[in-house]
Amino acid sequence: MTLLTTIDENNINENLQNRWKAGEIYTYIGGVLISVNPFKDLGIYTDETLQKYKGKNRLEVPPHVFSIAETAYYNMNAYHENQCVIISGESGAGKTEAAKRIMQYIAAVSGGEDGSIQEIKEMVLATNPLLESFGCAKTLRNNNSSRHGKYLEIMFNTHGEPIGAQITNYLLEKGRVVGQLENERNFHIFYQFTKAASDEQREQFGLQDPSAYTYTSRSKCLDVQDINDSNDYADTLNAMRIIGLSDQEQNEIFRMLAVILWLGNIEFQEMDDGNSVISDTAITDFIAHLIEVDSAMIQKVLTSRVVETQRGGRRGSVYDVPLNPAQATAGRDALAKAIYNNLFEWIVSRINVSMKARSASAQVIGILDIFGFEIFEDNSFEQLCINYVNEKLQQIFIELTLKTEQEEYVREQIKWEPIKYFDNKVVCDLIEERKPPGIFAALNDACATAHADPAAADNSFVQRTAMLSSNVNFEARGSQFLVRHYAGPVTYNIAGMTDKNKDALVKDLFDLVGSSGNQFLQTLFPDRPDPSSKKRPPTAGDRIKASAGALVDNLMKAQPSYIRTIKPNQNRSATEYDTKAILHQIKYLGLQENIRVRRAGFAYRNTFEKMVERFYLLSPSTSYAGEYTWEGDAKSGCEQILKDTGIAKDEWQMGVTKAFIKNPETLFALETMRDRYWHNMAARIQRAWRNYWRYKNECARRIQRFWKNNKEALEYAKVREYGHQVLAGRKERRRYSLLSYRRFLGDYLDVNGKNIIGSDLRSACGLGAEQATFSSKVQILVSKIGRSSKLHPRFLVVTAKAVYIAVTSQKDGQIQTSLERKIPLVTIKSISMSNLRDDWLVLNCNASEEGDPVLHCYFKTELTANLLTLTQASISVLIGPSIEYAKKKDKKAQIQFIRDEKIAIDDEYKSHAVHVPSGEPPSSTSRPAAKRKPGIVRPITQGKLLRAGGPSDKGKTSRSKPAVQPLLGKSAQLASVRPTPVAPPKSVPTPPARNSVPPPPPKAPEAEVYKAKFAFEGQEGEISLKKDDTVELVEKDDNGWWLVRKDGQEGWAPNNYLELVPPKPKAAPAVRPPPPRPPPPPSVPLAVVAAPIPASASNSTVLSMSVKSLAADASAKPIAVFPGLAPSNGSAAPWKKPTAVSANGSSSTTPASSRPSSSLGVKPPPPVATKPKAVPPPVASKPSGSKPPPKPPIPTASRPGASAAPPKISKLSAPVGQMDLAAALAKRAQKIADE
Repeated sequence: MTLLTTIDENNINENLQNRWKAGEIYTYIGGVLISVNPFKDLGIYTDETLQKYKGKNRLEVPPHVFSIAETAYYNMNAYHENQCVIISGESGAGKTEAAKRIMQYIAAVSGGEDGSIQEIKEMVLATNPLLESFGCAKTLRNNNSSRHGKYLEIMFNTHGEPIGAQITNYLLEKGRVVGQLENERNFHIFYQFTKAASDEQREQFGLQDPSAYTYTSRSKCLDVQDINDSNDYADTLNAMRIIGLSDQEQNEIFRMLAVILWLGNIEFQEMDDGNSVISDTAITDFIAHLIEVDSAMIQKVLTSRVVETQRGGRRGSVYDVPLNPAQATAGRDALAKAIYNNLFEWIVSRINVSMKARSASAQVIGILDIFGFEIFEDNSFEQLCINYVNEKLQQIFIELTLKTEQEEYVREQIKWEPIKYFDNKVVCDLIEERKPPGIFAALNDACATAHADPAAADNSFVQRTAMLSSNVNFEARGSQFLVRHYAGPVTYNIAGMTDKNKDALVKDLFDLVGSSGNQFLQTLFPDRPDPSSKKRPPTAGDRIKASAGALVDNLMKAQPSYIRTIKPNQNRSATEYDTKAILHQIKYLGLQENIRVRRAGFAYRNTFEKMVERFYLLSPSTSYAGEYTWEGDAKSGCEQILKDTGIAKDEWQMGVTKAFIKNPETLFALETMRDRYWHNMAARIQRAWRNYWRYKNECARRIQRFWKNNKEALEYAKVREYGHQVLAGRKERRRYSLLSYRRFLGDYLDVNGKNIIGSDLRSACGLGAEQATFSSKVQILVSKIGRSSKLHPRFLVVTAKAVYIAVTSQKDGQIQTSLERKIPLVTIKSISMSNLRDDWLVLNCNASEEGDPVLHCYFKTELTANLLTLTQASISVLIGPSIEYAKKKDKKAQIQFIRDEKIAIDDEYKSHAVHVPSGEPPSSTSRPAAKRKPGIVRPITQGKLLRAGGPSDKGKTSRSKPAVQPLLGKSAQLASVRPTPVAPPKSVPTPPARNSVPPPPPKAPEAEVYKAKFAFEGQEGEISLKKDDTVELVEKDDNGWWLVRKDGQEGWAPNNYLELVPPKPKAAPAVRPPPPRPPPPPSVPLAVVAAPIPASASNSTVLSMSVKSLAADASAKPIAVFPGLAPSNGSAAPWKKPTAVSANGSSSTTPASSRPSSSLGVKPPPPVATKPKAVPPPVASKPSGSKPPPKPPIPTASRPGASAAPPKISKLSAPVGQMDLAAALAKRAQKIADE
């Protein structure tokens, strides 16, 4: 409503009316929420609606009570300050509903998966139905009116999770227990209990319908529209269970309610002497049963009073004074009110015990739900107390939003136009002041001077009110008096005020409670007056004043949020809009003044220290890599932040101790930038981490690929080496057996695979699931009767159990493979071989009819090693000039081996003799592995190195990091990394002075200019080039990438895409020769490379060897200063530089090109994109994760190693037969573009 064209009460009312009729019941005046009760369900408190407000500031979403809750919760977490929500308005305006919705929102968004946190949330929400049942009632203006005040404090830990809660109760209207106006009701719990109690409870407490009890039926209103007492009773019982009330405690609570109901049914009759007598003693007998006392004692206490006389301070006589029916009724009602009031206090304290904080509390959010301002036809002491508390809350609102704000503007010397407003402090003083005495002080004096007779005390109070008539806000009217409250004038009746103010039970009633055998009743009255004490007990006025003072102190310690509720009509109608009543509320709520103050004032203010602590990250001048680096005072730092963030000057002012921000949109923009900063930082860390893992995974894949390609060969080599050991240098070797690539593969026939031959062999041998360890084609020596033995082909399969010999034959025109012989491994005793290079061996088995098999196998060494492995070397290997075998069971035979050089290939068998040529010496081993052809060294294209170089690269040093400063307003440790001192370069000697005109200063060294030979499409941190573009060189690196500048923009480019532009010859001076050229500057480390000086400044800038950095533009948008991470404003991402080790041994990871030198006191240069990782030149592909250019033909010559220095631009000639790879890439890309 601050956007209204004309600010007056009629326009405000019209705006509220239009919104209310459209179902938009919420609006704002600055940060104050205005709520108009719709008296119907609008469906705006669902979980879906709640989620829309989660994490949003109030300008992003429509006005809503959820937005106020979100603001309080966010500010608590962000600023670590206690928060409170103050809900004000008259009875029936919707304060209790607003408090419930705030608790609903906080419970939903505060997180926490721990069981105790969820338990606290459930308990906080359960307090609503429980306290509504015991503390709310139907009035003429509200069906669910709070008849007590409640301040709920929810305690949070440092993570913003609720860990406990506490409720403070204020001024329960206990008079409602014994009497109500017509068409009103007692507290809800009485109707719930009498309507929905269980049969067991009805039997135990003698319960009947509410119409049977005087306290619930006197007002002639037993039912209320839209209230289901039976359902509410079930909710109350469930809330008791959640809070943790035991069955015994619940039973005692309901016992006390039954006692109160039955007390109300006690009636007194007047006897002839005027004294009272109880009409129906059966009621007192039942009450005596419930509270466990003697029935006669109850009758005596209710119909008589013990009076003690004193003389001169000494104890006198004691009398039993009979009571008349009126006095007896008053005593009965006093007992009922005391029991219910103390029961309510006990329930609140029991809730606090259950919700006690589970751990240390960091911050608190308070929610104040208190009775609204009341004006009835008959206003008494209760209305005075209620309206006094509302006056105090209005005073807080005025203090914090109007008075204090304007005083602060004056104190802080802020330009400001004062706004006039009504300060209700005079009304609060009228009620609570002691000197001059206010209303409460006059009531106390009247009670003290005429304590015995209530009527006399009232008359004494009437006389004392005459002294207050000098106050313009007070008017005495005989038995009444008028107070002009902020909400309007209220007339109070004095009758009975002093008695209500005393609020004390007589001694007889305390004695009755003390004699009870019910321990719970004893617990409800822990503080009993000491009859010997001379001190006056506190009155009800004293207690409400102390409670209101404590409430104000608590609220002033927290940052407040306001909800101002408005009641549209007195009939609770969803269609009636009472303009007169609304205008009255607009006036006494001070909405008009609030709008004016809001439009003319500042929405946010905070100390310079707090502002810097909160927002120093937003300026590169005050922060570096998340650390606070500002060396000036807090005020200048705060001003620098506001300038660097680009906020208009008219949006903020600097006071003496605080910074003031005019519009909340500006504050929200700062918060958004701060949130985005951390979001970007997290995203950049994630990106760097993912790059690192991609690089690491690519390296791992290469290692795995190499290992995968070679691990099997290593295993085969181990088996082959074992075969050499088996022969033990006793047998000559075949040359082909010693080749380096010879592998002991084992299953040469693929018996374990899906090969057709292998499958047939598996089936023929009946292997089943048994795996073959060796398989090969062999020849077996077959002897026939009368004929010479000959070799015949066979298949040999070895498993872990046996050796199988299979034969292939033709039968009925089909080729079949069948098992010829199976030799269990346990039957093989030895293997016999010759000492020559032949391929013969014999498996010497136990004596059998078939004899020993004589085999010719090219893989004899591998077969032997395999058998020894399977039998744990239990088989002997016999090597000699001949081999002996069993031809049959009892027939031995021998084969001689003869060296015969005439044999060209393999060996020849004839008549038990094998002729074989000479072989390799027995001591021969496998040939060394042949050298592979040098492969192509492909650069790693997945991910990027976090910094160039490595642990062995000591040639580069980092620029020094700015010193970390402690945050103003709180202690902070200095960073362990200290800036590395940089020795200032030597200055150039000045030419000697001459008598003639002094010569002009020497020109600054010109930057080297390079021209792009080919087009280059840059990625993030790289610069795009077109052919023939000229760039200035900023920095060279030895990994093939150079930092260049083009049109004021810096980025990385491959050095072999660039060629040097020869410098233009300088024209000779016309007047005289120039002075001798100064010596070239010393080589500067990469960590302190100065930005090149523009040629245009050479005529006006004196040559200086001091290091200079680029100054940041103060008017530019804020940029993140973390290296290597892209900022949110679209500028180039800073890049990481190599780690440098400082003098004290600590490491620094700040980029050399983006750090200022602290010893030189210059501003930090703008961040520069990270250098791409080192790749061996020439550049074959860009170092980013994007799609590489088309692959060029592989050159025939080997490429240089990764550690080779990059070729110079001036020498690009490739070796003979090898084309420059970068040129080939460029030409191919150009060809594709032309097509």
